[in-house]
Amino acid sequence: MQTQIAGICLRKAKDEDAPGILACLCEAFEEFRGWYTPEAFLDTVLRGETLRERMENMSVYVAVNPGSQVVGTIACNVLCSGEGHLRGMAVLPSMRGNGVAAQLLRQAERELQLRGCARITLDTTEPLERAMHFYEKHGYHRSGRISDFFGMPLIEYEKALP
Repeated sequence: MQTQIAGICLRKAKDEDAPGILACLCEAFEEFRGWYTPEAFLDTVLRGETLRERMENMSVYVAVNPGSQVVGTIACNVLCSGEGHLRGMAVLPSMRGNGVAAQLLRQAERELQLRGCARITLDTTEPLERAMHFYEKHGYHRSGRISDFFGMPLIEYEKALP
């Protein structure tokens, strides 16, 4: 399925999107590098190998501009019966605030709902305050679960689907 957002095409990622996805993740998270442990940052921005694994095990979506540049991405999968999980949401800093993130989120939620999920979780870190506000605005709330992410607190958010 492809969706248009003011010249932006939203679609499932293809193998040839991998360099663009990696560049998008790096650019989107670069400003937070100093807040992350080196291992946590690498797990967030990925490498070619870890992206390939993600693309094999999860549904990865991209938002691309008319020049075919990846300007946003998100991944989702079903963890267990009735529960979906979001991972790796990123939008280029120059594209924030124009609805791309909301469209990516809706696409991932739609897929998980179609796959029978009644609940969606995602994890985020303390430096990503803007992301936490975004998720809360879209119906997510803290579950109370905090785990270790390579030496950083990882905060779980959840949302019940209708």
